[in-house]
Amino acid sequence: MADHDGLYHRLFSHADMVVQMLNDFVAEPWLDDLDLSAMERIATKFHADTGERREGDVIWRIPMRDGGDAYLLLLLEFQSTPDRWMALRVMVYVGLLWQHLLAEKRVVPGGRLPPVLPLVIYNGDPRWVMPVSLRDLIGLPAGSPFWHWQPEMRFHIIDEGAYPTEDLARRDSLAALLFRLEHCHNPEQVVSLVDAVIRWFRLHPGFEPLMSAFAMLAGRVIAMEDGAGPGVQVSENLLEVRTMLATRAEEWKQQWKQQGLQQGLQQGLQQGRQEGRQEGRQEGRQEGRQEGRQEGRQEGRQEGEAAMLTRQLERRFGELPSWARDRIASADISSLEDWSLRLLDAASIEQVFA
Repeated sequence: MADHDGLYHRLFSHADMVVQMLNDFVAEPWLDDLDLSAMERIATKFHADTGERREGDVIWRIPMRDGGDAYLLLLLEFQSTPDRWMALRVMVYVGLLWQHLLAEKRVVPGGRLPPVLPLVIYNGDPRWVMPVSLRDLIGLPAGSPFWHWQPEMRFHIIDEGAYPTEDLARRDSLAALLFRLEHCHNPEQVVSLVDAVIRWFRLHPGFEPLMSAFAMLAGRVIAMEDGAGPGVQVSENLLEVRTMLATRAEEWKQQWKQQGLQQGLQQGLQQGRQEGRQEGRQEGRQEGRQEGRQEGRQEGRQEGEAAMLTRQLERRFGELPSWARDRIASADISSLEDWSLRLLDAASIEQVFA
């Protein structure tokens, strides 16, 4: 698979997608002061005096309607948990950008530094609850005279998973489809979502260069369900990926069902033979086998449901804690089905079992 950061870098290097995202997920009044139609992406390789270097994020120069430029700094955040010190990192990155602009002579002699709008795009599963202002990280009481000398910095956060699915479905933007695809953990639902992506591209000419990136993002579902490593090659043709997903989804469904049936039959035969031997009579053996098969099928179905729920939870939240595995192992079919439905909307593993 292509590098995930690299795919996002491609997507947000497309001016129209960035404009859609700003209008859809920022929607601040100051956007009216910017000429978004004249955005220009600039090189993001710059150095601080300490030698620190930033390459992975995306920077756009945006003319202001009353003169001068503003800079949009898009920080792509793919950590598994929110970073408490993100506001400090943002301050460092903005300083690096200003140093780069000075070195490139983009600031006139005697002029002032241009404004920078830091925007963090976060796609982790835990919701972002960390400070977005540097002030909240500085250990000073309110009213302290030392605040006068402390730096000020804040950023705008776009927490992809914080938007309800219904809300994203009402938004007609490629960014909304991206966020839905990133947080869709049901292979069968991915197929209909890819159909929505294909329809969107057909109705919005000019975005065709981004179709391959969406194909690779959708193809990650195939890699994860097939147990392939991160280096698996998936087609960059969105229509081909859609066909593969539809075929694989049916295969996965049959595999899960077959696994449950096989386990149930094996357990039923084993239990039936054991009970038959204990009875010591032919009638007892027949009854034992029959009852054993029936109980085994029931247990097989239950274990099949448990195995499917465990796979979905691990793909959504990572390695399961022991208490979660214990609850799954001791649950009946009704509870397993209920938890599988909760998984669709739960923001944490605790909410699934609440």
